[in-house]
Amino acid sequence: MNFNELKDYLDFKANQYNSPRFIESDPIQIPHRYQLKEDIEISGFLAATIAWGNRKMIINSADKMMQAMGNNPFDFVMNASSNQINAIDYIVHRTFNSEDFRYFVHSLRNIYAHQGGLEGVFSTTKQIDLQNRISAFKKVFFELSHQPRTTKHVSDPLKGSSSKRLNMFLRWMVRNDNKGVDFGIWKSVSPAELSCPLDVHSGNVARTLGILKRKQNDAKALQELDASLRKLDPTDPVKYDFALFGLGVFEGVK
Repeated sequence: MNFNELKDYLDFKANQYNSPRFIESDPIQIPHRYQLKEDIEISGFLAATIAWGNRKMIINSADKMMQAMGNNPFDFVMNASSNQINAIDYIVHRTFNSEDFRYFVHSLRNIYAHQGGLEGVFSTTKQIDLQNRISAFKKVFFELSHQPRTTKHVSDPLKGSSSKRLNMFLRWMVRNDNKGVDFGIWKSVSPAELSCPLDVHSGNVARTLGILKRKQNDAKALQELDASLRKLDPTDPVKYDFALFGLGVFEGVK
């Protein structure tokens, strides 16, 4: 395919999969349960944090986290007593466990009390690109006393990670798709800054289509893919995440 044919094809596929039907089987359904901005942010951040592996298992694990917070995530983060937080000992999703979850609650409380919330952290230092701001976010997130093992659950692009889960969370919060899927509740970050949540499916499809050559799904591959997607649509490059993911998961393109 030439450039125009590729763009038309991916625009069509992005529009096909960027629809409310997508929510039914995706972890984005977790934040869609809420109306309050802070509830959407916190539930979305936690769901995205554990978004690796089987999607049904991800949703079930995220649902347990919401139940642990009384299905009022912001109120729980800000007002739960130490005894209530410490009593949570049944959260497990792969290597993410209750100890990690308890730290996440404490860190989120610190962020909403002192850093202007999740949007506030990602909206500061606008002179640097969003991937650098993800790295800066990790420093803020772990400024409280924590177990070293917990840090692996927040990725750092400056250490070679594609940061798939954080980039997915940012897509949810920033991009307004007018389709009822992505929320678009963060106005201080531009959709043009977003990076594709690069995973096995999107990476394989991108290579098949010739818009990604690097074999590893790492930070360098993300930069390469971003450059290709920004040529296709510089104002909304991550809409193509729906196309790449849909082609890989629902149509079996490899």
